[in-house]
Amino acid sequence: MNVDGHIQAMTGFLKLLNVGVLAAGCVSGVCAESIQTAAYRNPTERYGHFALGRPHEYAALVVQTDTGQRHTWALAEGEVFEDLTPRLVRFSARGPVEVLTIVSSRSAGARLVVLGLANDRLRLLSQSQPIGTPMRWLNPVGVADLDGDGVSEVAAVVTPHIGGLLTVYQKRGDDLVALAKLPGFSNHRNGSSELAMSAALNWGGAMRLLVPDTERRVLRVIALRDGALTEQGRCALREPMTGAMRVRGDHVLVQTGAGVQSVAPKDCSTP
Repeated sequence: MNVDGHIQAMTGFLKLLNVGVLAAGCVSGVCAESIQTAAYRNPTERYGHFALGRPHEYAALVVQTDTGQRHTWALAEGEVFEDLTPRLVRFSARGPVEVLTIVSSRSAGARLVVLGLANDRLRLLSQSQPIGTPMRWLNPVGVADLDGDGVSEVAAVVTPHIGGLLTVYQKRGDDLVALAKLPGFSNHRNGSSELAMSAALNWGGAMRLLVPDTERRVLRVIALRDGALTEQGRCALREPMTGAMRVRGDHVLVQTGAGVQSVAPKDCSTP
């Protein structure tokens, strides 16, 4: 190969290397770690609410990164992760992977907590105000850009066993701030390990929250508009919802007492 051939080959190699570096989220050849997996560890009975059944209260969380590093977040003695599986989320398209969890305390009940990597350590990045009463819980609906501004919100049903309040939070610095609330929901049965009874999804061409009412006989279709939650539709179920909701393209499959029911936007009435 002549000199020009060597130069062309090296130029092509450098272009490929540069593309790979950019794709990995690297700057000047320095790549930040990214969280790949997360899991709860050290089941404990020190809180003892067990809204999800045993053993679903944990003392620690462990993440593993794309470089093979492991990082652990251990809670104080009066707190537990009251949850099944940590949720890996991004709050923007180019944002880092973070971990959304539920932490419950003996003094104040449950709150949402977001953990992430900073300076090669797992850190608490933001959290919501706790419910305020111990043995009170909340169940996330999802993390999605509900208002179209390019930044995702967190939706959850607070106290789904007692007059559930659908609440949408925005991440503002160290806080998850409650932006909007709407009563009349339940996306969990007390004692059950099934958490997927609601969803944030593209529904009829727009991002919506699909959450059962307090009796779980109706799916309520909820939009976030101008900082407020508004009901856009109601989808009747043949029997009360008993299990998971699964998204299937332009419809959802809902487990009810009468079996699986398929629900699509055309099946829902305007409130």
